[in-house]
Amino acid sequence: MTSLPTPRDAAERLTASHVREASHGSFDLQRTSLANGLKVVLHRDPSLPLVAVNLWYHVGSKNEGPGRTGFAHLFEHLLFQGSENVGTNDHFRYIQQAGGVANGSTWYDRTNYFEVLPSHHLDLGLWLESDRMGFFLPAITQEKMDNQREVVINERRQKMDNQPYGRAFERLHELLYEEGHPYRWPVIGYVEDLTAATLTDVRDFFGTFYVPSNAVLTLAGDIDYDHALSRVEHFFGDIPAGKPIPTLEVPVARLREERREVQGDDVQLPRIYMGYNAPAYGEEGWYAADLLSAALAEGKSSVLYEDLVYRRQLAQDVGCYVFPTEVTATFAVISTARPGVDPKELEAALSEHFERVAAEPLAEAHFERALNQRLTDYYSQLQTLDRRADLLSMFTTYFDDPNGMIREVERYRSLTPEDIQAFAARHLKNNQRAVVTVVPRSEVSAGTGVRS
Repeated sequence: MTSLPTPRDAAERLTASHVREASHGSFDLQRTSLANGLKVVLHRDPSLPLVAVNLWYHVGSKNEGPGRTGFAHLFEHLLFQGSENVGTNDHFRYIQQAGGVANGSTWYDRTNYFEVLPSHHLDLGLWLESDRMGFFLPAITQEKMDNQREVVINERRQKMDNQPYGRAFERLHELLYEEGHPYRWPVIGYVEDLTAATLTDVRDFFGTFYVPSNAVLTLAGDIDYDHALSRVEHFFGDIPAGKPIPTLEVPVARLREERREVQGDDVQLPRIYMGYNAPAYGEEGWYAADLLSAALAEGKSSVLYEDLVYRRQLAQDVGCYVFPTEVTATFAVISTARPGVDPKELEAALSEHFERVAAEPLAEAHFERALNQRLTDYYSQLQTLDRRADLLSMFTTYFDDPNGMIREVERYRSLTPEDIQAFAARHLKNNQRAVVTVVPRSEVSAGTGVRS
């Protein structure tokens, strides 16, 4: 009788076929740099008449500093307010008139801007991005800055300050990281820092970080390599490289004792936020942490869902994440208690699971399910042109290696249940964690020093 293939067998065959295909042309890449330091990645995929223009600046909230938070995210807004040759809000108008889409995002380590356009409109995307890289400062005014500052402050109020549980994750990072660590403050910044920012501060920040030598431009889609590179040189080649980027001194992130806090909020159910320091993205331990997060809480057949949500019915929900950040990472678990459940009981149950995974390897079935989920997730990303371009920019920004996109699956496939156990044993200790418990405001007793 022929035995059925195991999930790992299927994953290995799927992975091997994709890697072979990638190495034989599916992900043909060209990587070069202009004289001004701009890194350029070109990826040809003629399957659709589209091109993704993806620009990453290696600057995020970690480059700000205490008292000066929110600049990176503010810039994401400001750069859509026009440049010397593009009027306010015209960036979106030009892209939409060409049938394309555009947007941007900000993170701890980077800020990115992207367009997807019909391929014959490549010049439009390059012109718009080069104009705001090289000619943004003449167009910035106090009025534009004040306007976008209020937009960002209102965004913070809606998403954090006036949102149930909205301040909890921010507070978790404040407890998990020491004063001065660049992951301590939120990407969106603090209102008092945004309010204090001046036009001179904005000009200095742009002049320091928004320069070719601190950027990666990826073009992916229906392009000709020689033509695309010549157009990149045409639009970006004359922009000055900028000064060397200041070296960022980052203190070691590793708690020596547990930190915890209870927050009173306008909520009906308690929720627990637990955070641990983890290895940086790109290190072997990060991949172990990511696979563990999938095994513990991704999907209704995950370890924590099966036990805490279904069997013991202590939790309404549970989630587990590890941030892909480049200095160090945050491993976080979030769980909402069911009505009538003491959050201390839920926290104790979560702690039991961390102690167990640190003491013994994951069951093979949970390990295989998590591995297959991560492989499926990653291959799904490769199906879309814009996400492929984003990954190429990411691997070039963080590791100067666009081909890392192809090798990423091998980082997961090389792991074993013992690797996950070793990560948990080293990093998921009670004396190395921060815990924020959010409870209904009415349950907070007077005099506890609760920050709400």
